[in-house]
Amino acid sequence: MWKSARTPLLTVLFIFLGLILYTKILGPIPFSVNSVTTTKTDLFTVQGTGDATAIPDTALLNLGVSKTASTVQQAQDQVNTVINQLTQDMQKLGVQSKDIKTTNYSVNPNYGDNQTINGYAINATVEVKVQPVDKANEAIDAATKDGATDVGNIQFVLNDDKQKQLEDQARKEAIDAAKEKANSIAQASGIHLGRLVDVQEDGGNGGVQPLPMMQAAKVATTDSAPTQLNPGENKITSNVTLSYETY
Repeated sequence: MWKSARTPLLTVLFIFLGLILYTKILGPIPFSVNSVTTTKTDLFTVQGTGDATAIPDTALLNLGVSKTASTVQQAQDQVNTVINQLTQDMQKLGVQSKDIKTTNYSVNPNYGDNQTINGYAINATVEVKVQPVDKANEAIDAATKDGATDVGNIQFVLNDDKQKQLEDQARKEAIDAAKEKANSIAQASGIHLGRLVDVQEDGGNGGVQPLPMMQAAKVATTDSAPTQLNPGENKITSNVTLSYETY
């Protein structure tokens, strides 16, 4: 029995010793593993634009008050009198207290020819948010009669909910336009569109253009016709870029 098992054992032993001698003399036995990695870098991109418009429902008014007096206290009293009256009249038009705020208040000395202080000037700016927008005309007339000396940076805007609604509408229109263009180009050129792998939006909202600052006397006076402002339409624009795999 030992004789019958000895031959295979000796064969295995010789093979093992042979491998050891081979690696000692010639180094390790080389082997290779095939690795295939595919990364698709060629993408088909297309752009689309969408617009949405709406009539503004809110007016943002910046009302300036400037007073000059021989003392700071006198100038402050004059400015405060105008602002208090202005606030009361805005509230009579339905403007809430939270929508009336002072955004600027400055005190500056006035100098005479000999560089001595001969008085003080106080400038204040009150921002008023008026809803509905058609009350903006009345608000401006009331403010100027109360003593506001400057009216400007008037903006006609949309409330937050309406703004978001228009942005969503413009974005959907832009994506639909881009998809339609992608399919049209693919059919015409023979490209086969694969997965949509990336969407980029360029916030191209046409910003609100404020009316420039103007002297209140040019806007409305006791003897002049009532102020007439036209809010027009606000346009929201969305620009999107879609990227597709192709095959």
